[in-house]
Amino acid sequence: MPMTLTKKQQGNLIMVFVITIFGLNIPVNKYLYAEELLSPVAMTALRMSFAAIAFWLVSFFLPKEKIEKKDMLFLLLGGLCGMVFNQGLFAYGLGQTSPVDASIITTSSPLFAMIIAAVILKEPITWMKAGGVLVGGSGAIFLVYTSNHGNMSQDASLLGNMAIVGAQFFYAFYLVITRPLSNKYSSVTMMKWMFLYACIFALPFSFGDVLKAPLFYQTDKLPFLLLLFTLVGATFITYLLIPFAQRRIRPTTISMYNNMQPLIASIVAIYMGMDRFTFEKLIAAILIFGGVYLVTASKSRADMEEAVNMK
Repeated sequence: MPMTLTKKQQGNLIMVFVITIFGLNIPVNKYLYAEELLSPVAMTALRMSFAAIAFWLVSFFLPKEKIEKKDMLFLLLGGLCGMVFNQGLFAYGLGQTSPVDASIITTSSPLFAMIIAAVILKEPITWMKAGGVLVGGSGAIFLVYTSNHGNMSQDASLLGNMAIVGAQFFYAFYLVITRPLSNKYSSVTMMKWMFLYACIFALPFSFGDVLKAPLFYQTDKLPFLLLLFTLVGATFITYLLIPFAQRRIRPTTISMYNNMQPLIASIVAIYMGMDRFTFEKLIAAILIFGGVYLVTASKSRADMEEAVNMK
């Protein structure tokens, strides 16, 4: 008899896949930026444009879904918060501050998601959930800290750090406000509108960077293959899958997977011989996965309501 996965298990497996792609995308983008083939602004514009075109093309082959007027406002907010503000602020912040600071600050996303979900979705903040956020964040910070020998202030920038904080807030806000939509509409319908709105607002300010990008004035195939990975894998496929996860697990749980990105980057570095496995990395991995487990196992609003109804 085949094993059937629960909704929570399905959602967590989806996010493991998504965050693995995001984690692999970090060295890809670092290479393109380091070689000065693309600026972060140009990369953000290309990702938004490609995703908008791809999702609209796919939508022509699927049943048409009618969007309620009030939901269109949330799709607009989702496009602004999840794509324009999140990606734009993160790209700007990464260019201003150190990668170490940026990696550490990304651990704030689950905290924001937990608070925003409590306010908007009335999700309870339990001791287990709060503890999971703390444990997982501690593991990610410990990993980044030990990997960089404790030097966390090099090339740091207050403005850049605040931009990264803003990016995490808007990503958490995006996860919360779009969760109800994920239960009403398909991923393609949601993404085609959100990326379209993102393009409308962002392209007038960023298209010039794309036209001037040195990438398009050279003939080496590798940078184009790396860009293709970012556009198809780390943008189209990941954003297609995130709503599937939103239907199955809570925003705080989804945002907890952000803490796995430094771990995945470290695993890739070890595999490529650029880093080595240490006891500290094992401890960090245990803390990160332990944090995800605690948040996943904590009771949701639906769980508590079901328990009350059963009494």
